[in-house]
Amino acid sequence: MPDVADVIVVGGGVIGLTTAVTLAERGLRVRVWSRDPAAATTSAVAGALWWPYRIEPAERVGAWALETLAVYEELAAGAGGTGVRLVAGVHGGERFAALGPWAAELKGAVEVAAGLRLVLPLLDMPVHLAWLEQRLVAAGGAVERRAVDGFAEAAERSPVVVNCTGLGARELVPDAGVRAVRGQLVVVENPGIAEWFTAADPASAATTYFFPQPAGLVLGGTAEADDERREPDAVTAREIVARCARVRPEIAGARVLGHRVGLRPVREGGVRIGAEALPGGGVLVHNYGHGGAGVTVAWGCARTAAALVG
Repeated sequence: MPDVADVIVVGGGVIGLTTAVTLAERGLRVRVWSRDPAAATTSAVAGALWWPYRIEPAERVGAWALETLAVYEELAAGAGGTGVRLVAGVHGGERFAALGPWAAELKGAVEVAAGLRLVLPLLDMPVHLAWLEQRLVAAGGAVERRAVDGFAEAAERSPVVVNCTGLGARELVPDAGVRAVRGQLVVVENPGIAEWFTAADPASAATTYFFPQPAGLVLGGTAEADDERREPDAVTAREIVARCARVRPEIAGARVLGHRVGLRPVREGGVRIGAEALPGGGVLVHNYGHGGAGVTVAWGCARTAAALVG
């Protein structure tokens, strides 16, 4: 690929890669600059059930989420290798009346005594991120391991720079409204659980959920604002297991396989998608601030951002 690109996307998580794929498949020469390999990004840690959880602005999220849902349903029905499956489960305590207009578009969702039962995309993120990289390369794009201190460096190589840096936008933009919300997970040997479950109180830092993934049963979780500890906390891990075991007692005796911690990039005012001029005549397109729901809105946001590229 030539040294000069049509677009440089800064950030190699699910938002950056999805945006890059969208642009590359429109015929643009796209490079992704990412400080970390995809498997080391916050996206790789995600439990990755499709659901618009703790994300704003409400008036735009529904459309982005439904557009993304349609893509995942297609991928789940395809040849495989994408890391996307459709899995049944229950959102504990949830009711249609408490959700936005987007919920009317959910196929087969029914209210049951425990909450809302439905089939949703569940993503194996390491597999999905690798698949996105492969799809980008197949479209003529490339991924470079490269850290940046600002967007000027990318603007020297490309007339369009797309900012998909997540938490990094706090310093790079800079945007003081971006904050970290810590999420801790525990992975255990699956004792035979085939369905996912969630019970989340948006007002609480503690949530309860479990997702059956190929590498084990992922248990969660936490939503600890302004907590940037990247190491797992042993007490928190025991509490997570205990909460999940109250829903499915067999989890209590499951062998622990590992722990994960990710810092969700939450932004005051919600997701930012917009464009601004760069010195020298370039264009900077922003696509960041997705919190813990980047997977849920990835394709909708990618297409919105790509429209600003032209």
